[in-house]
Amino acid sequence: MSVIDDRLAERGLVLPQPARPPAGFAFSFDWVKVVGNRVIVSGHSPQGEDGRLIGPFGKVPSEVSLDDATTAARATVLSVLGSVRRAIGDLDRITSWVSVSGMVNADSGYGETTNAINGFSDLVLDLFGPEVGAHARTAVGYAALPLNNAVVVAAELQI
Repeated sequence: MSVIDDRLAERGLVLPQPARPPAGFAFSFDWVKVVGNRVIVSGHSPQGEDGRLIGPFGKVPSEVSLDDATTAARATVLSVLGSVRRAIGDLDRITSWVSVSGMVNADSGYGETTNAINGFSDLVLDLFGPEVGAHARTAVGYAALPLNNAVVVAAELQI
């Protein structure tokens, strides 16, 4: 096992299978694109172990609480890592989390998007440590997100 696999196991965390689109929907893009030592990660949302999208779905905070959005952002790390592992193999190959772009399906005027995406950043730092896990970040609110997900996160990594 790799160091990151050990840390995931210690925390009882399991990476999901590849994302399964809901009925009538197709994913016509690469979840991860490796270009040299750059790993570009498409927007991900929380998935169950079987790969299905599990939400929460709706606007923050009127339909999804900030706590639930933060938990969703944390769970999104697992979705991202599952896709990255399938693309590069060993997660220990990651040398830097360069940037994270967090999107929150937010009510108009909602100003706590940063707090929601902290769930993602905090788990990345916990798993990878400050040397590899520290990253630049954007956390913004949108009027709508794909499939009404509360949180979507994209990233750029270096291997």
